[in-house]
Amino acid sequence: MNETATLGGGCFWCLEAVYLGVEGVNAVESGYAGGHARNPSYEQVCDGETGHAEVVKVDFDPAKISYREILDIFFAIHDPTQLNRQGNDVGTQYRSVIFTHSDAQRETALQAIREITGQRIYDGEIVTEVLPLDGNYWPAEAYHQNYFAQHPNQGYCSFVVAPKVAKFRQKFAHRIKAG
Repeated sequence: MNETATLGGGCFWCLEAVYLGVEGVNAVESGYAGGHARNPSYEQVCDGETGHAEVVKVDFDPAKISYREILDIFFAIHDPTQLNRQGNDVGTQYRSVIFTHSDAQRETALQAIREITGQRIYDGEIVTEVLPLDGNYWPAEAYHQNYFAQHPNQGYCSFVVAPKVAKFRQKFAHRIKAG
């Protein structure tokens, strides 16, 4: 039986591009979570008034990749110490957040944060929120789906998304989807 992870770590194009290449991941959808408006538009989320974060919903097979491994990739491809931003993307919609789907996911996420904190991988404090999803997830507009694959030469994709995909491929070579 498949599981779902819902993660926000800056622009959803970056996370989507990485997770689409992960062995054991069946599907990835860019969307919005954690806000108060129903079915918000990209423009509303970017205005910062809805409270949503840009997220990816990752459907994965736990027999092939564990939730913890999904989180290990997440923490490696974004900076969880930056509050409400990733690089030049600034605003609460770019916050580092893990929306959990169960108590077990919550405990795994909190344990991962404790371990990463203890390893002192980052200079700053990890600010990643761990919150229940509570059904407040909305898919992003169709043009956001599979964005990097459709626009690899677009400026943002070349300078921001591509380096994150390369970092994933280097650090997690054993997790790259075959073919």
